[in-house]
This record gives sequence, structure tokens and C-alpha cells, in this order.
Amino acid sequence: MNERTHHAQSTRCTLMCLAIATMMGVMPCPGAEPSVDGFVDLQYQPAPVDNPLKGLVPYARPAEGRFPHTMEFNYLPLSKLMVEENEFRWEAMESLLDDIGSRGHHAVVRVYLEYPGRENVIPDFLVRGGLKVHRYLNTNTAPFPPKMIETPDYSDVQLRKALANFIAAFGGKYDGDPRLGYLTAGLLGTWGEWHTYPRTELWASKEVQTEVLQAYTKAFKTTPVLLRYPAGENDYHYAPTKHFPFGYHDDSFAWATRVTPRPEDDWFFIAKMNRADLMENWKQHPIGGEIRPEVWGCVFDSPSCAPEGQAFADCVNETHATWLMDTGMFRETAAKPRYQRAIEQVGRMGYEFHLAAAKVDAAELQETRVSVKVENRGVAPFYHKGWKVQLGLIDPVQGEVIEQWPTSWRLTGIQPGEGPTTWSTTLNLKAIAAGDYVVALSVPSNIKGGVSLRFANQTQDNDAKDWVSIGSLRIQP
Repeated sequence: MNERTHHAQSTRCTLMCLAIATMMGVMPCPGAEPSVDGFVDLQYQPAPVDNPLKGLVPYARPAEGRFPHTMEFNYLPLSKLMVEENEFRWEAMESLLDDIGSRGHHAVVRVYLEYPGRENVIPDFLVRGGLKVHRYLNTNTAPFPPKMIETPDYSDVQLRKALANFIAAFGGKYDGDPRLGYLTAGLLGTWGEWHTYPRTELWASKEVQTEVLQAYTKAFKTTPVLLRYPAGENDYHYAPTKHFPFGYHDDSFAWATRVTPRPEDDWFFIAKMNRADLMENWKQHPIGGEIRPEVWGCVFDSPSCAPEGQAFADCVNETHATWLMDTGMFRETAAKPRYQRAIEQVGRMGYEFHLAAAKVDAAELQETRVSVKVENRGVAPFYHKGWKVQLGLIDPVQGEVIEQWPTSWRLTGIQPGEGPTTWSTTLNLKAIAAGDYVVALSVPSNIKGGVSLRFANQTQDNDAKDWVSIGSLRIQP
């Protein structure tokens, strides 16, 4: 018998011995007494690092086996999606979402209007209509060589109208699409990152920015949208963002994230979040971003290559980051020490749900009441609506789920650092044959072939894949 099999059988025996609930009221075993309220504690172990909708995010189609992940990122130029003022072609978006989804992953997407080294990304109908385009050598590409870029005149009336039309159509088509995990606002600035540095005179006005923010607010009610820069009322370059329902992405993560004593670092992410009074925004809206290219991979070394005060773990804790684009852990196979530190530190990102205790009552012959206490040990909540929590009975001998019940339980709103949330529901057992069963809980993926949400419990996957065992039930003839 291998170690995993032994552990699974031992845990199963413990659960069966506990007899949290039986139809005939079997007493729990000595040493496994439930608490006064009838709940039995469930043991913690770290949840898998590749839980859905969190963690490190490579560019689409990464090499296999480099680092666990459940999301992929890619850009699309606006010219691929918009061909006339009110004519859109979604083939490129569909191809991207279907390709990423074919690997059971969710997509993180950004649409852009300018990108160093790329041409013809502005819809041709705008250029033909007289849109002014500035062509110049972009020197803000470190650590890569400077490249030519085409920046549109963001004050152009037709461009502004086109952006509003596109965002409305984009939201109408894709808001709430389960394949789309997160959307970064994009559209304005280099790489869609809302700046034209060092050519700041070409940057969009606050009026144009506000138009884009308002359009996204109206078009996307379900899919989380993230902005690059938080801005307060008196920000010199940016329109105020606090009252818009968006998250934020720090694209210089572990490099220019945390506050420093130097005045010239006032553009760092946390400094801007503080000035905009947005430090609590993570409780409702996600924080994402990208690990800065200069520290790809080596940010997880010991010692880390991150600048002083910008350690990855500290940045995660202070920003409450849920996901980060990264190339460092995907461009080559990491040495074991780097890989292990990455697993430990990335595992702290986003949510981590632990089922702390469970109780299965046997009040009536043909039904039972199931209650679970769930806590969030991560740094952020779960932001996506529509993920269904279900209960099931598992035949412990065959390892098969023989019955399932939907619940009204929801993962959204369970904040880290707060006391456990108690879920309760009643299961109808009239159709269940006599026998001994494991009571279990599961949260299946919202996309075909996707990764189910796994809990930070020792009994996760012990009796059936994607199910966490929470107790036992004996149904007498």
C-alpha cells in the first residue's frame, strides 16, 4: 500500500468512525468527540496552488509542466475586433477564448490601441477618416530595445465615439462569459497600460479617460474589470477612479509596489492606492498585475532579486493580490528551491477556503441537516458569482459519488481574517439505499474541462476527485 492510499484509507476510516451523523444515532468514537454545538473540526492543509481564478498567469499557450496555473493571458489589437463604427468581428476573441478554454483555463484579456513594434493596430476606418497618428521611437521598453510605436490622437471625436461603441458591444457580447476570468481595461496608452511615457503630452485627457471608465461601468456588470492606475481627486494625469466599480493591476509588481521613503517613488502602486483612498477596494474588487520583467523568476530566489522593501510575499500581503502575469516561472524549468518557494508564496495569493468544521444531524428518518463552517485563510475574497457549491454522498468502497444536491451557498463575500461563515441545508434521503456513505462537498468549474475549486483540507480528493469529505452517514435498512 502506498503512502497516499494509506492516508486516504486512514482518513476515511476516521470519518466513518466519527459518525458525525447516522440515521440510528451511532455514537462517535473515543477521542473524536464533537464540540458542544455538534461540529467536528476538519484539519487544514494548504490548498493546491492552481486553484481557479488565482495565482500566476502565463501568456497563452505556455510550455507544459513549468508551473501550475489555471489562467492564461493575451492581448488583442482593436483592429482585429472593430472594422467600422458599428461593425464588429469577434472571430479573434472567440479563437483566443476557445483556445485557452480547451486547456481548461480561464482567460485574462486586454485590448490595445498601441504597442511598441506593432503596426496596423488602430482600426483602419479611423485612419481613413482622418485620425491623427503620432509615430515615434518608444524608449520606455526596458529591459527590451526601443521600438517604433503609433499613438493615436486620443482627443479625436471619432476615436472617442468608436471607443464607447466598442466597449458597449464588447460588454454586450462577453460580460459574464465564463471563459473570461478577468478583463483589464486597456484601450488607452502603450500596451493598453494607460500611459504614453515618456511622451506624456500624447496621453489621453481626463475627459477621455472618464468616458472610457463610464462606458466600462455600463457595459460590464459581471466580469471583473481592472484598471492600471488608481487616482484620487487631485491626480495630475488621471481622472478620479474611486467611485468606479473596478479592481486594479500593478504591472510593476515586486519592483515598484510598496511605499518607500523616496519622494520620486510616489508613483509606486501602494502610494497611489493610498492617495486615492482605495486601500480597502480589494474587499469588493480584485487586485492583479504583472511581476516586473527585471525580477522574473529570481524574485523567488533566496536571496530574492527584488529591490529592498519589495519582497514578493510582502507585496502580496499588502496589495491582497489575486493574480499576476508572469513569464519567469514559465520560460524555463525552475530549479527545485526556486520552484518550491514559488509554490509556497504564490499559494498565499487570492482566496484559500478551509472547511473548519462540519456537522451532519440525523433528526428525521428520511432527511438530514448538514452544516459547515468555512473560513478564508487567503489574502482576498473570491470575486466570481455563479460558482455552485454542491453536496454529495460517496460510496467509500467504490469511490463513486452516488447522489448530489445543489445548495444556495455562495463563496463570494467570505473575507479573509474574519470568523467562519456557517452554511446549512437539509438533504432529502428518501431515494438513498441503505449503507455507509461519506458526506462530501464540491465546487465544480464553470467551464467545460475546467479545474474545480479545491479546499484547504486534508480530506480534499481523498474519497473522490474534486470532492472534500466532511463527515459520514449510515442509512439503516
